[in-house]
Amino acid sequence: MKQNIYSQAAQKMNPNGPTPQSQPIPGKTMVQNAAGGYVFEVDLWQRLDRFLILGSESGNYYVGKQQMTEDNAKNVAACIVADGKRVVDTVVTISDAGRAAKNDPALFVLAMCASAENVATRKYALQNLAKVARIGTHLFHFVEYVDKMRGWSRSLRSAISTWYTDLPDDKLALQLTKYQSRDGWSHRDILRLSHPTPTSENQMLAFKWAVDKFHQQKDKGSKNYNLDAYAQDLQALKEKLPLIGAFEAVKATDDMREVVHLIEQHKLPLELIPTEKRTHEVYDAIIPNLGVGALIRQLPTLTNAGVLGEVGSANTKMIVDKLHDMELLKKGRIHPIQVLLAYATYKSGKSFRGTNTWRPIQKLVDALDECFYLAFGTIVPTGKRMLLGLDISGSMSGGYVIGSEQLRPCEVTAAMSMVTMRTEQDWVIKGFSTYFCDLGISPKQSLNEVMRRVANLNFGGTDCSLPMIYAEQHKLPIDAFLVYTDNETWAGKMHPVQALKSYQQKMGIPAKLISIATTATNGAIAEETAYTMNIAGFDAAAPNIISEFIRG
Repeated sequence: MKQNIYSQAAQKMNPNGPTPQSQPIPGKTMVQNAAGGYVFEVDLWQRLDRFLILGSESGNYYVGKQQMTEDNAKNVAACIVADGKRVVDTVVTISDAGRAAKNDPALFVLAMCASAENVATRKYALQNLAKVARIGTHLFHFVEYVDKMRGWSRSLRSAISTWYTDLPDDKLALQLTKYQSRDGWSHRDILRLSHPTPTSENQMLAFKWAVDKFHQQKDKGSKNYNLDAYAQDLQALKEKLPLIGAFEAVKATDDMREVVHLIEQHKLPLELIPTEKRTHEVYDAIIPNLGVGALIRQLPTLTNAGVLGEVGSANTKMIVDKLHDMELLKKGRIHPIQVLLAYATYKSGKSFRGTNTWRPIQKLVDALDECFYLAFGTIVPTGKRMLLGLDISGSMSGGYVIGSEQLRPCEVTAAMSMVTMRTEQDWVIKGFSTYFCDLGISPKQSLNEVMRRVANLNFGGTDCSLPMIYAEQHKLPIDAFLVYTDNETWAGKMHPVQALKSYQQKMGIPAKLISIATTATNGAIAEETAYTMNIAGFDAAAPNIISEFIRG
């Protein structure tokens, strides 16, 4: 206590000197973070971006997911009051570009906008539903959120009805069959609540099938029992909605040659094949039909099915080619963190929560490694001198990324730093907690080795000023400091922005500081100035945003 009093007194005598991170900088508006240090408070809109990109389902070392979600929900509510249209536009921009690893935060915020007091905000949110809820699973998530926030008014029913009726016949059939239920909701539930008016006979037939009236026609116990009508509808499905017709045929037959024929003829996705009918031949036939996202998720299953191989496997080559196709990755909105999670899972050879095991194929491990970098798109090198500082304090091993217990923040920041190291030519990378250390990381290493090295180094408190202090002490010419952190800094004798200013003055270099946040808290180690920027770390657009800022 006495030491703190003396420190405060010394600060008053020399207000322009260094300020311990346990105290706010005089004249600056700062907030206390969860670790007890003082940081700059990010504004409403920056925090909205963080929440949409980083989510809150894992919390962090200091703050549980429940509290973090509640805090972010309050911030979203404040943003909606300030400018509801801007909130919806932000949601659409981030979701549509695939910048977030998960779409759930976007759907949650859109549901809040659709439940707002302001009528114009509600209307605008519902008008943009299909841009954010692009598949059936997204729609189920949205409905689960919005059902808890408001009643089923005419406007909500109309928006959800339009989601269905605006789909072309083939896409409607795909949504109804591939994504049948989630979160306790099914298309049957939603169609019965929204009461869409079919715009064609095909839509009427599709809705009849989805709400189960089609199947009731062959149930003797149903009031809709009518075998002749069932036979007519089944024939109509085969002719007018061939995907649904093929799905019914797959369920009805025990002839596996017929199942394979239907898969090849109608390009059926894996979700349309009952589990008991997923034979070696079925997996072999279905691989060409799988999108790159489905392939990434199904690699363990396909490996166990025996349809992939190390040498001479056409299927393995097909998958590797797709994982290396940047246009396919962009079209499929494949997020780098999704790839990183698949990489960590597949390489381990075992399910994290289940008992499933497999023998990883090295070509596919390597393909996922490369796919991680390709998922960021083309990045313009800055040609500048950089110091990458990775927060390896104890808090960076707390919490998980996108709700997965396989990825901790420290591991993902190490992987993210590899993107910069593989893009730029002139850099140095260090780890810091309350002191600096070498990480032994090289862009020539695999993602697995890099993540493992950093995961084994988490310890101690947090001092985010160390990258700048280290560079000044060693007279390193640096144009940009990239600091990956959860912003729970508290242990330093000066604030990071003070350390940056000291470095700029002593070295005569107008260096920039980019703070790359790993969790959706309200704090940041820097203000927004010409020389400092805060960014949500696990943003697919982050490397390019950083490059643009550094290049001015």
